[in-house]
Amino acid sequence: MFATLSDRLADTFKNLRGKGRLSEADIDATAREIRIALLEADVALPVVKEFVAAVKERARGEEVSQALNPAQQVVKIVDEELVNILGGETRRLRYAKSGPTVIMLAGLQGAGKTTLAAKLALWLKGQGKSPMLVAADLQRPNAVNQLQVNGERAGVTVFAPEPGNGVGDPVGVARASIEEAKRTLHDVVIVDTAGRLGVDAEMMQQAADIRDAVQPDEVLFVVDAMIGQDAVTTAQAFLDGVGYDGVVLTKLDGDARGGAALSIASITGKPVMFASAGEKLTDFDLFHPDRMASRILDMGDVLTLIEQAEKTFDAEQAAKAAAKLSGQGGEFTLDDFLEQMQQVRKLGSMSKIMGMLPGMGQFREQLENFDEREIDRIQAIIQSMTPAERANPKLIDGSRRARIARGSGRQVSDVNQLVDRFFEARKMMQSLAKGGGMPGMPGMPGMPGMGGKRSRAKQAPKKAKGRRVSGNPAKAAQQAAAEKDRAAAAGANPFGRPAGEEQIDYEKAAAALDLPKDFSKYLK
Repeated sequence: MFATLSDRLADTFKNLRGKGRLSEADIDATAREIRIALLEADVALPVVKEFVAAVKERARGEEVSQALNPAQQVVKIVDEELVNILGGETRRLRYAKSGPTVIMLAGLQGAGKTTLAAKLALWLKGQGKSPMLVAADLQRPNAVNQLQVNGERAGVTVFAPEPGNGVGDPVGVARASIEEAKRTLHDVVIVDTAGRLGVDAEMMQQAADIRDAVQPDEVLFVVDAMIGQDAVTTAQAFLDGVGYDGVVLTKLDGDARGGAALSIASITGKPVMFASAGEKLTDFDLFHPDRMASRILDMGDVLTLIEQAEKTFDAEQAAKAAAKLSGQGGEFTLDDFLEQMQQVRKLGSMSKIMGMLPGMGQFREQLENFDEREIDRIQAIIQSMTPAERANPKLIDGSRRARIARGSGRQVSDVNQLVDRFFEARKMMQSLAKGGGMPGMPGMPGMPGMGGKRSRAKQAPKKAKGRRVSGNPAKAAQQAAAEKDRAAAAGANPFGRPAGEEQIDYEKAAAALDLPKDFSKYLK
């Protein structure tokens, strides 16, 4: 969603690199480019003005003029100001001290409230809560049925006493849900209300009546992040007509420019609390302003990646794989490789995972064109092998590779490539697990002559120590005379053969070899 903004900001900062100090013209040019980038991303004009003014003021201050690297300092300023307009700190849910915590969802038609209600319920379930969904949207056709289906998928209870489709009293349903939650011992109630338009006074009043009936601990305004600058107008209308405590952004995985996310918190003063970035019920999490700012500036979001990995990965399997790689738990096999790959698949799409790493913005086109089915093809090849072949890939000769290729519907070259890559990857992971550094990477520990201990093969040969000479002049003269006598005893022999040693008759030795007659001339 923030691809356009990220690219424009990256180009802007690229122009600052290599400059020892920033002139007034550099700061003005940078501010102008940032202004254009934000406006193109559909950020509201008041937010753009406030943001650019803050960046220019800080860029002219001492924190940049006295910095060792002014360009990096400007990036740091932009990052901090982005965090500010996104809400500053992460805002978490407030839970009721007694009785069930009531969360009311409100928003426009088509913003995705019903699906988001199930996502929120599943997220709360993962936090150790016992949520209950309430079908108070009795206007939209099949809204009640949709909530029931999503609730079943999330594994949570759905309170739906009315069929909907224009039948029933939503205020009465919302009021009755509180007593039902107390009776069934649910500690969180999520009320899904009907979507409405900002100018629909009757529906706005209905939302206000539901709010008064259930006295919610949190009112969350659900907004589609793809509607652009109109999101700010709508958010303000709901704030005036119904009131809310926080904002939930949906469809953050869309291809819109994302200005709504950068505008709502600053304009309304209400923080963005949650973000939904996908169609799966698990594509939902807390909104962290600092992490979102890092993504926009192509600094990655490693913390979110680690949190997802901790929730997804099997700790026991990971420990076994680590033991094998370190040489303490047997050989790391293709079965282990397949298990690790299946664990990674649970994190989501590979392009999404790679996008959380710093500096991946420059590879955005390759990530977008990544074929997720390639992992399925690799899995098919591995599962077409026998258990013995997966345990010991060295067994896979030419005939076996042909059989595996036929079984997986792939080419023999694909099997060859997978096996070769597996051996290379295993070697690299074993080296990393043992702390030896990454093979083939200069400057890593363990590399001969590259920042670690130098190997014996590459060490410079030590100079041989010369004969020690005494500091006593008389004794030194005696040593020199003895050396001269040894040289004289060696005679003309260039190899310094000691005197008295039997001399070799080379002509006699050559005759004993019985060489061809013409060969004798080469011995002279």
